[in-house]
Parts: sequence; structure tokens; C-alpha cells
Amino acid sequence: MRTVYVNGIFCPENQAVVSVFDRGFLFADGVYEVTSVLGGRLIDFSGHMARLRRSLDELSMAAPAGEDELLSIHRQLVDKNGLDEGMIYLQVTRGSADRDFLYPPEDTPASLVLFTQAANLRARPQVQTGIRVVTVPDLRWQRRDIKTVQLLYPSMAKMEAKRRGADDAWLVEDEVITEGTSNNAYIVTADGKLITRPLSHSILHGITRTAILRLAAEHGVPVEERPFTVEEAKQSREAFVTSASTFVMPVVQIDEAVIGEGSPGPIARKLRTIYLEEAERTAI
Repeated sequence: MRTVYVNGIFCPENQAVVSVFDRGFLFADGVYEVTSVLGGRLIDFSGHMARLRRSLDELSMAAPAGEDELLSIHRQLVDKNGLDEGMIYLQVTRGSADRDFLYPPEDTPASLVLFTQAANLRARPQVQTGIRVVTVPDLRWQRRDIKTVQLLYPSMAKMEAKRRGADDAWLVEDEVITEGTSNNAYIVTADGKLITRPLSHSILHGITRTAILRLAAEHGVPVEERPFTVEEAKQSREAFVTSASTFVMPVVQIDEAVIGEGSPGPIARKLRTIYLEEAERTAI
């Protein structure tokens, strides 16, 4: 049984308690982060903490703890659960108060919950075969740059993808791809240029995305940050997604269109390899 952390207490998961009046439960009034663990060490931790601070600031929500304390909690969870490989989920809400659309008093304590999830991140079978995605309308709210716990529509989109025999969905707005349900989306053009949307309110500011674009530039892969259409994606030489839990995951089919030769392409494979090498080298 896992040990989890809830508001200052480490406890078995079946003893963890959050108030029924918690605003995360009542209003999805909260944010979260996911940090991957390889070899018992944390990947891109400082980047995730910087994005957490930004999300909290955008929602005028107080930080529940400093970065040093959060690092200590993460490390204790790794130790207590013997986690060698997987993820740590962190969730902060505005706290518990009587149900009211207005924010509670500023001195209301935030709720802080963390838990681990063991997973084989390095050797996911889909890395070798690639994944299939389908396109669905992007019906989310307009502040996707804030990593909130409002994940109902991404969940619905993933279930629609499953219903259609695919692995995930790419979300479409104004005829262009925004991103995946829980990842940033990329294509590679016929001349070898890596294309992904620029940062804005329309997409999540991915921590893995930042690293991948830097590594691509350092290793001679030209990068262009711009929107791309569904049709352009279907005609691309390669496609892939990035996220904290999948790193770089090749996409080999979009709707009915097979991408490239229908197998993971060389740029996606290269970027995954060099990302993992750096991630493990810099993990803490």
C-alpha cells in the first residue's frame, strides 16, 4: 500500500482524508504538477516548481510550501514507497470553506496532496511502435497555460479516442492543432524542420517541451514555433508528443492518415534518446 502526503501528514493511502468542502472537489479550484522519477531521482524538478508557482500566481492562490520543503516531501515519498521509476503527482487547492463561488478568506489554508505512481517510463512498448491519435474539437476553457485540475474534457477526449480505436486525441481549434489531451504536439516537415505551436494561453507550457526544443536546436534540428493544420500534420514526415511521463512519444497515425512509413521516425527517436541522457544526468 502506498504512502501518500496530505496536508502535513504522511499516511497509508486508505487513511488519506480531504474535506468534502475542499474547493478542488467543489470547483476544480486547484492546480497540479507531475514529476517523473528515474532511478529514484527527480527529473526537471526545478522546472515543475517554476510552473507550479506560475499557475498559483495566475489564480491568485497562495503557495502551500516553499520549494525546499516540497523537494523534501518528494524525496520522502520516493523513499517511503521505494519508488525507482514512475511519477509523483502534486495537487494544490484553494483549501476548504463553505460552498461559495467567491473565493474564501485569504487566510484559508491551501490543501496540499502528493502521491506516487509506479510506472515503467523508459521501456514503454509504444515507444517502439508509436501511437495512433484521432482529432477532436478543442472545447476546453481559454487558459490552458494554467495547469489546473480541470481535466474532464481531456478525459472525455481520451475516451473518444479509445472508442475510435486510437491511443490518444489531438485537439483542434480554428482548423489547427492546439495540443494533445495531456501533451504537447509536434510534426516534422518534409525538409526536416520541427514544428510546434508557440507558447500562449492556448497550450500548456510544457516542461519537457522546453527541454526538447533546446536539445533539438543544440543537435542541429531546425525548429519553427507556429501553428499547423490537421492536413499539414497528416502530410508530415514525422509526428510526436512530449510530456513529463512519456518524454518523447512517436505518433504514427492521425485519424486515417499513416505518418511517414508508419513507424517511429529518426528525429523522434533521436530526441527521446538525448532527452533521457540529459534527464538522468541532471536528475536530483
